[in-house]
Amino acid sequence: MKTMKTALISVYHKDGITDFALELVKFGFTIYASGGTAKHLTKAGIKVLDVATLVGGEAILGHRVVTLSREVHAGLLARYDVPEDMAELERLNIPCIDLVCVDLYPLEQEIAKPDSTESSVIEMTDIGGPTMIRLAAKGCRVIVCDPADRLPVIEWLKSDGQKDPGLLGRLCAKAEFVVANYCMASATYRSAGWYRGLSGESVAECKYGENAHQTPAALFSSGIDDPLGLDKFTVVEGTPPSYNNYCDLDRLLQTMTHIAIAFRNMSGRKDSKIAIGGKHGNACGACTSYNDEDALRCAMNGDPLAIFGGLVMTNFPIDERLAESLSGKMLDGIIAPGFSVESIAKLRRRGDKCRFIENKALSSEIGLDAMPRFRYVRGGFLRQPNYTSMMDFNHANLKKIGNASERQLIDMLLAWAIGSTSNSNTITLVKNSMLIGNGVGQQDRVGAAKLAIERATRSKHDINGAVAYSDSFFPFPDGPQTLIDAGVKAILTSSGSVKDQATIDVCVKNNVALYMIPDLIGRGFFGH
Repeated sequence: MKTMKTALISVYHKDGITDFALELVKFGFTIYASGGTAKHLTKAGIKVLDVATLVGGEAILGHRVVTLSREVHAGLLARYDVPEDMAELERLNIPCIDLVCVDLYPLEQEIAKPDSTESSVIEMTDIGGPTMIRLAAKGCRVIVCDPADRLPVIEWLKSDGQKDPGLLGRLCAKAEFVVANYCMASATYRSAGWYRGLSGESVAECKYGENAHQTPAALFSSGIDDPLGLDKFTVVEGTPPSYNNYCDLDRLLQTMTHIAIAFRNMSGRKDSKIAIGGKHGNACGACTSYNDEDALRCAMNGDPLAIFGGLVMTNFPIDERLAESLSGKMLDGIIAPGFSVESIAKLRRRGDKCRFIENKALSSEIGLDAMPRFRYVRGGFLRQPNYTSMMDFNHANLKKIGNASERQLIDMLLAWAIGSTSNSNTITLVKNSMLIGNGVGQQDRVGAAKLAIERATRSKHDINGAVAYSDSFFPFPDGPQTLIDAGVKAILTSSGSVKDQATIDVCVKNNVALYMIPDLIGRGFFGH
């Protein structure tokens, strides 16, 4: 490895930079630093040269121009393997800069401030930092633009480049990635959202995509600080999750968080035990209870045929006692805040085909996903806000025909949380805090009603007294009539059909409570 002599340090956040600089001094680096960084390191007793001595003059334009100079550019772009480049640097008395440690002004944080202005955002838009980072990337220098990379770089230097020989290339690629995201944030802000971008870091490879011929496939992390981000889930045992597993996990999270927040908002119930069984993105079993064993048992009994080979998610740890309710289901995966050794031993499948996936935040940090959702379409992508609407039985525009009991309201809320996170069109049946039938993805609403009933019937559930949720209005009274004939006693739906009165009439005639929220407010379409 080439002997490295010169480092340039210019950081906005000073935490830990003194320790890093001290390590570089031990390696014999001459350190150049700019402005505040130079003062910070000098105060700590580290000998540094102000970058102003390199560029032939002090910072100008109120410190807006410091490192944007021919000397810095040349020191970073000169090619090690081209003798003419090195000779020219020597002739011009410009040091070859071997290592750059730079972070960027906190542009995205400024954009996110409620009181930020166009002027404040522009002032917080870094130019020198991204320029140096990209210069270093093109010049194949050592680039540290993330504090997390400082220790690996020190270890790499100690090994004379022998440890992790691919580190330099990864740092150069990361540098371009960091700058690209930074510039995209600026473009999005300054265009008021006209320009958008998607980017991420690969955190898990999948064997293939939805089908075996769709390779390669991978999970990418956008790097946001979300405790329930899929990159925060850890496989405790079992084969790595498949592409379809990740899709289902994301969908189960939507259902789990909607149930948890809905019950918290309605009654302050923060201790509800929630269990969900899912298949192909839709809940086929779900239950809430104050008792974890009851919640899991009822969720698994919701649709025993459908859950076979599916995924289960809970907001409570799985121990040997609870594993009894999960055994014999040939599950593809179990997602929970934690697992006991005994439960894994009991539920393990041949070939490690059952994934045990852990995230402690499931038991403590349940919150709705507020990030925008993107979807690829040919030639581009669609973007929309996330599913953060919550059902409110006290909403001024909620029309109540008849009075649902407290028990029915609780069941309506569970049905809503499940149905509004299932593929529309959906009709969801719930009884006694337990999902008994989920008719999802149908092209007509009466068909969804019939499917929900059929699923409940084949699982030997008594529909009499159940509640139903419809993710949009009934265009004709045949849907509610079908539900009523099966024994449903309360219906939650939206209004907006020209036939709303026919739906009201059939419910009044049969003494069925009907709650209707305007479609523009409460429609629950999901997963189109």
